[in-house]
Amino acid sequence: MNRRTFLRSAGALAAALPLPFRARAAPLRACVYGHTGRGGYGHGLDTCFAGMENVKVVAVADPDEKGRAAAAKRIGVTKTYASLAEMLDAEKPEICSHGPRWVEKRLETLTICAERGADVYMEKPIALSLEEADAIVAVTEKHKTKIVVAHQNRLLPQVLHLKKLVDEGLIGQLLEVRTRGKEDQRAGGEDMMVLGTHCMYLMRMFAGDPLWCAARVTQDGRDITVDDKWAATEPLGPVAGDTINATFAFPKGVQGFFASQKVPKGEGGRFQCTLYGSKGIAHFNIGTEGTVSYLPEPRWMGKGAWQPLPGAPSNDHPSGLKTTDASNRFIVEDLLRIRGTQDRSPVDLYEARATLEMIHSVYAAHLSGGRATFPLKDRKHPLGSL
Repeated sequence: MNRRTFLRSAGALAAALPLPFRARAAPLRACVYGHTGRGGYGHGLDTCFAGMENVKVVAVADPDEKGRAAAAKRIGVTKTYASLAEMLDAEKPEICSHGPRWVEKRLETLTICAERGADVYMEKPIALSLEEADAIVAVTEKHKTKIVVAHQNRLLPQVLHLKKLVDEGLIGQLLEVRTRGKEDQRAGGEDMMVLGTHCMYLMRMFAGDPLWCAARVTQDGRDITVDDKWAATEPLGPVAGDTINATFAFPKGVQGFFASQKVPKGEGGRFQCTLYGSKGIAHFNIGTEGTVSYLPEPRWMGKGAWQPLPGAPSNDHPSGLKTTDASNRFIVEDLLRIRGTQDRSPVDLYEARATLEMIHSVYAAHLSGGRATFPLKDRKHPLGSL
């Protein structure tokens, strides 16, 4: 028996052995980064690796001492650091979660991760400006690392199934995609930056890359100017307006809409995505449950009975995780799928930048009094700096 035949036979024997007797790859080393009091750990990003057999969380970093101790107990680790760089230098992880919601020092912290070869799952939005997002793209491309972003509805099984059925003609020809923000106390500019992110990437998911945007942004009923900008309740860069209405042109004649409006008399909560087609409508509330309803009514009059999406899968993770924990796990698994390859994820850095570009195009279009065409040539924030 020659060496090649021996190795092939040995490999076949190993594959035939029960799992307990096979050689297993060592789990990937993971670290968690958050900043208590300045964006925390996002929506469950501190526990996004919990229970994974192929990932081992080894440490947590948090500049806040009390928050760091609480996070370590919650995550189940003993090694803690005040500094992200110090943790990555000492622990040398392959992957890292980047939790803070506050959009501060994104380029600085993501550069720290990229220079140390760590792939990242991070909270959205990706950056304060397209200029900063471009710099983040450049540094990750230089170091050949991957970033995926918490666009949690994008990989929900039921939303993916809806995409497949829409492409197959469930509602006929897609004509419109309508979305609204959460329209709570942050209605308008802050709502668009925080919750509108989900609306923008969902429009892109179903309709493709936008061609142009036209928009109106108002404050107390009057058109805003650059002088109307203010700082959001969390550091998100400048925002403006308590009412936003924006329309996006997509290929094949599809039109997309985003709105967020302050309504003194009444309630918000219209955090929704609705697809209007030539044969029917599909609708779901934006959130980690993402249950889709379907109306086979071409006149959009709602006289027919709303039905569950045909063949809709559960949005729970096969491990039993539900809601945000499940959606985080789907994204982490996609990060593991693409790391070290040329593959892209539907929730990667490039998609996050394109989503931010849609948000900034709303201000650019309003302030110009016309259309903002993609890609935006001016990569600085349309409202300037605070």
